[in-house]
Amino acid sequence: MLPKNLSPQEAQGHLKSGAVLFDVREPDEWKEMHVEASTLIPLDDVGDRAAEIPRDRDVILLCRSGRRSGLAQKKLETLGFDRVSNLTGGIIAWHDAGLPVVART
Repeated sequence: MLPKNLSPQEAQGHLKSGAVLFDVREPDEWKEMHVEASTLIPLDDVGDRAAEIPRDRDVILLCRSGRRSGLAQKKLETLGFDRVSNLTGGIIAWHDAGLPVVART
């Protein structure tokens, strides 16, 4: 089982092992920069789109800095998800760690 919070490096390791990544930022933020393997589900849509999130795989959530993904994590936990982790520091920490991103050029 995933810990509640992951560093970018820990998250990358879990992604390589089969975890899935969901970005809960807004579409315009995602277009500016995102992790290639991520799927966009804005925070306000998490409840309505929960069926798109697998319950049988580890799920990592990220946003800009970790606050919105933490809220999404709590929402999913109330819906019965038990394999959800928050990427601490969000896309900022991911980028600062030198991990790959897709950025608008």
